[in-house]
Amino acid sequence: MTLLKNRFQRVYDRIHQAEQACNRNGQVQLLAVSKTKPASMVREAWHLGQKHFGESYLQEALGKINELNDLSDIHWHFIGPIQSNKTRDISTHFDWVHSVDRLKIAQRLNDQRPQELSPLNICLQVNISGEGTKSGISLSELPSLVQSIASLPNLKLRGLMAIPAPEADPDCQREPFRALANALHTLNDEFSLAMDTLSMGMTDDLESAIQEGSTMVRIGTALFGSRLSSQQEPQMDNNK
Repeated sequence: MTLLKNRFQRVYDRIHQAEQACNRNGQVQLLAVSKTKPASMVREAWHLGQKHFGESYLQEALGKINELNDLSDIHWHFIGPIQSNKTRDISTHFDWVHSVDRLKIAQRLNDQRPQELSPLNICLQVNISGEGTKSGISLSELPSLVQSIASLPNLKLRGLMAIPAPEADPDCQREPFRALANALHTLNDEFSLAMDTLSMGMTDDLESAIQEGSTMVRIGTALFGSRLSSQQEPQMDNNK
């Protein structure tokens, strides 16, 4: 618990210092990426005050959600690629989905969201660096997808998510984050929306992301240590 507490405190301090540097105090939420980590570690983090957790591997995540169902104020975010046969469980058990990049997936999440639950919070994944190996929609395709998803009643379109190509130089790190932030503002104006979430920034670039407007940083390694590959469910490309 002491080790985990120290790691969380260091990350909280980094976020706070980055916020202060650009006069954005209290505007950034920490999403603790707990994929491949045991439910016991998530519970420890919850006791430290962390309430939002990100998972990528569905079967692994469902086991943790079931084991931790006594924690009524925990919020689960699905951040991995989505296959069509996974949408029912994702729409039923998660509060947020960060990795929607196709209308087909959005429609399935909408249709399969239980009526007794509030609308599912959605972020659209953008392939901001144009990498062939990464999932995500292009910036040019965003307006059409946003317009279609905004009308789905069981989804709440919250914003955009991206995983830029790795860069060591902070100035280079900031460029794709700036492009994503500009896209969000443009879409809000064009379609009279109120999207409020920029899910961008990880362990190595959270400061640059916060400078460019991130409202949610997804941090795993700096909190929980190095991750092992999940043995329960292989990561698949979104397009498969």
